[in-house]
Amino acid sequence: MAKIFRITGIMSKKGKDPLYFKKEYKALKPEDALEILYSEFGGRYKVKRSRIKILNVEEISPEEVTDPVLKKIVAA
Repeated sequence: MAKIFRITGIMSKKGKDPLYFKKEYKALKPEDALEILYSEFGGRYKVKRSRIKILNVEEISPEEVTDPVLKKIVAA
């Protein structure tokens, strides 16, 4: 069964200030959630994996979800 992971970290683009982020993903293991994050940031923001620093990956309960889309998926 899939679990929910919250990933926090820092993303830096060349010539820009670093951006802190907090994302939540539904995945089977923490490695899968990280792979989704890297894929999303690479496609959306054109950021290479080497420019993403992961600070924390934690499993959270469905009640702790803050992402509105993920919250609807979990509630269904």
